[in-house]
Amino acid sequence: MLEPSPQITCIDCGGRCFLLTPPREDGVWVDGDAVAYRCEDCLDRWDLVLEDDDDAARGDEPYI
Repeated sequence: MLEPSPQITCIDCGGRCFLLTPPREDGVWVDGDAVAYRCEDCLDRWDLVLEDDDDAARGDEPYI
């Protein structure tokens, strides 16, 4: 099941970034959903796109 991590590490300062984006009403995350994180130390915002690891493992995308 695809689900964003509730916390990531800030690339800029090494602090903790917490998930800002709530799940859809049905609670399901899908490949391509955009999620936002905010760092508690430097206050940087990080916007990431969720990717299903299973898609990459199947070889659907050509390796470059």
